[in-house]
Amino acid sequence: MRGKRSLIADQRGSVAFEMPFVYLILLIVILLPLADLAVAGYRYISALAALRAFGQSILYSPPPDVTNASSWASAALAKADSRFPIPSITLICGDSNAVCTSANSGPALAKYYSYSTTITLAPIVLTSVLCTSTSGNACSFTLTYSERFQ
Repeated sequence: MRGKRSLIADQRGSVAFEMPFVYLILLIVILLPLADLAVAGYRYISALAALRAFGQSILYSPPPDVTNASSWASAALAKADSRFPIPSITLICGDSNAVCTSANSGPALAKYYSYSTTITLAPIVLTSVLCTSTSGNACSFTLTYSERFQ
């Protein structure tokens, strides 16, 4: 009977038995949600940086005619980052956010580039928190950027 009591009093192996359960809970509750936030933040910041870099690349080569910039736009879109494609560029004249025409493209009016890209998130755990877009794909977000060039 003396040997049986010594085994009950000796519980040194209980930590080794409990550790996998504690590790699994920490992984699911803390580390995976943090990984989701980190990946979403990285994609968002990368897309904004790509939009800004694209704006800087086209800033010093404005279109020769803001009312008909289709040939210039196709050449400018070739400079975009392939990871974050930009489908089109809109040229805006004045502060009323109107597309440039011959009526509103005077030299006194400010002129802007406006373009956008789309990012898609793929969260592991935080799908209900991060995927809140109202577009067709709830995890897809459109980021718009605008920059003045004249």
